[in-house]
Amino acid sequence: MLELKGVNSFYGKAHVLNDLNFSVDRGRVVALLGRNGAGKTTTMKSIMQLVRPRTGTVTYQGQDITGWSSHRVARNGLGYVPEERRIFTQLTVAENLEVGRQPPREGCTTWTEDMVFDLFPNLAERRQNYGKALSGGEQQMLTIARTLMGNPAFILLDEPSEGIAPVIVEQMARAILQLKQDGLTVLLSEQNLHFAQAVADGVVIIEHGTQQFVGSLADLQAHPDIRDQHLSI
Repeated sequence: MLELKGVNSFYGKAHVLNDLNFSVDRGRVVALLGRNGAGKTTTMKSIMQLVRPRTGTVTYQGQDITGWSSHRVARNGLGYVPEERRIFTQLTVAENLEVGRQPPREGCTTWTEDMVFDLFPNLAERRQNYGKALSGGEQQMLTIARTLMGNPAFILLDEPSEGIAPVIVEQMARAILQLKQDGLTVLLSEQNLHFAQAVADGVVIIEHGTQQFVGSLADLQAHPDIRDQHLSI
């Protein structure tokens, strides 16, 4: 469903991503793992064309989207949940969801408020609360819920477990597994290996913008030396 071939991305003269090559099959959850600063967020932004790859291609559902505008990428069914969350703090939960609403998309689930509230019950209890009144974990839930209102076929989650309470992390894991069950394809970036192991089918490890490992969770577990070299603090 998504494929990166030879992707090289830069910030000015700084070479951040080096020849990334990996794919994500439809209906799968793949975790992009690496330490802080490894290039995970830049990978997400390169897929969304917020950072334009200087060389290489990003293919989505068989179509080369390299060089597209970011809003065109989003309108073709790629949803992006940034690490910074970027909710509208002066709007209520319900109003934030309305901002994210897009028309139905063929072949994709058409999300409603009730559906996202079923997925994130915490938000249902706070639907009239302003974004600024939510906890960090609730804001993360709201960011994902707002993206779902765009009816994506594929969703990019940047550090979904970062800086939130353990009980919310568990809820987040259950929500991602539910999204997978509903047919959504997910690429998530993570530093938390335990969280990734709870939700992911496959793993891509990058370090200093260079791909170090691609495989299943079972493959990674069979190579603790790779895990320790690239993921241990």
